[in-house]
Parts: sequence; structure tokens; C-alpha cells
Amino acid sequence: MTTLRFAERLSDLVDGVEVILSDIWGVVHNGLEAFPVACEALHTFRQRGGTVILITNAPRPADSVQRQLRKLGVADHTYDAIVSSGDLTRLFVADHPGKKMFWLGPERDNSIYRGLDAMISPLEQADYIVCTGLFDDETESAEDYRAMMLQARERKLPLICANPDIVVERGDRLIYCAGAIAELYRELGGEVIFYGKPHRPIYERAMALTAEHRGHAAPLDRVLAIGDSVRTDLTGALGFGIDCLFVTRGIHSEAFEGLDQLDPASVKELFGHPPKALMRELRW
Repeated sequence: MTTLRFAERLSDLVDGVEVILSDIWGVVHNGLEAFPVACEALHTFRQRGGTVILITNAPRPADSVQRQLRKLGVADHTYDAIVSSGDLTRLFVADHPGKKMFWLGPERDNSIYRGLDAMISPLEQADYIVCTGLFDDETESAEDYRAMMLQARERKLPLICANPDIVVERGDRLIYCAGAIAELYRELGGEVIFYGKPHRPIYERAMALTAEHRGHAAPLDRVLAIGDSVRTDLTGALGFGIDCLFVTRGIHSEAFEGLDQLDPASVKELFGHPPKALMRELRW
């Protein structure tokens, strides 16, 4: 059994690490503003010869994610490249020309199909669903979509989930994401295809970009994932065979409030398989 203490600095954990695969939302920003100390930590790691790939369940392509990061104050020098679940979802759409897509999500995510030969249609005529989120994530929950999901299940429509997250921070609130609807659809017996963490394709894409930037493939024992979600970041890293630094300021912050260390029973309850280390917020 393992007792986990909180690490103070990233610099204490990266001896021998060549590559960081860092989550974005909850690690480098909270949806409203950047975390300057976290951004500086990643920048410092890069200055010392490391490669930083931002790996995110954002249901938008990488260039759209980059524009959002700039608006929030995350400088381009914080990272080398971005991989998003939106990128992988766009590949699915591109690979299904002539098929009709029902798009479920807010208007701000329309870059998921922009520039592609996507035929947008009503649910009654669709061949598949792409879910980037809720139509109104400020007021709705997955339960508001139960009737729609029952209708989709009757038509045996596959649902492509462009963001496996259940919830995400927006300032000091938690809002529902596409993963909440996808899990409801799966519970109802519908077919779901997930893109993004914790599933392998997004990690494979991140490692391919790493090889491009470094000029060679990086051994997995020299890669460190950073994230704030047990379900996506920690599970995905462990499944891919890499260590994970778990940041507790994100969506699970209440579970760690007032704790200086975790005893073995708490580690098992919160994580199952423990991360490499805990950190309250990312700092060098």
C-alpha cells in the first residue's frame, strides 16, 4: 500500500523526463484565466530541453484551442504542440463523406466540422451523432437529453463523443460536458465512440508529435502526464503506460481540501492505482 505526500515543485519530479503530456483545463487555466505559475513551469521545462505537448479533451481542433489559450493569457512558448479530441473527431467526420451528421453541442464548437464535407441534418435523418457538449451548458444537464437519446437509440445511431469529460471547471463552478451525455447514451444501450482521454488514440497522436519535435521517439519511461481528473488523465496515463502527476486544484479539489498526505486507504479510495505524485498546483 502507498502513502502519498504532496510534492512542492515540478523540478523535483522531472529528473530523466524528456516529455510532458499536460492537460489544459484545470492545470494551466480554469476556463476564465490562465494560471501563470503553471505556464511558467512548463516553459521552464522546455527551456531545459524538454518537450511539452498539451493534450486536451476540447471538442475543437488544435488551432482553435490555441486561439482560446492566447485569449486566456497562455503564451505560445508554454508548449510545443496541442493534441485535441476535436482533431480526432474531425478525422472521423472526414472518413465518412456522404453520411449525415446530427451535431449536438453549443455554437462555439462549430469548428468541429468547419472545412469538412459534413452533411448536417436533423436527428430523424442522421446516420450518426457528433456530440461536442450540451446546447446550453450553463443551465442544462445530461438528463435534459434523455428523450433525445432514447430516440437515437431506437434508430441505432452511433454517438461520437468529442469530449469524454463529464464535468469541467468554469471559474469556480463545474459544468457538464459531452461525456455526461455519452455516458447516459451508453447506459441506455446506445453505441458510443469516444475520442480523447482516457482512450489510446489521443496519446498515440501526442507521441507521434513528440517524435516530430524531438527527431526521435521518446521512451515511455521518460514521459510524464499531468492532469486533474482521475477518470480521464490518471486512467489514460496508466492505461498508456506512463507516469502521472495529479494536480488537486481542479475538479476534485474538495476531496483534497486540508490534506497534507494521503494514507493507503484514502489512496485506494480516491485513485485505485495511485499517481506518481500529487501537487496542489503546477509550479516549477
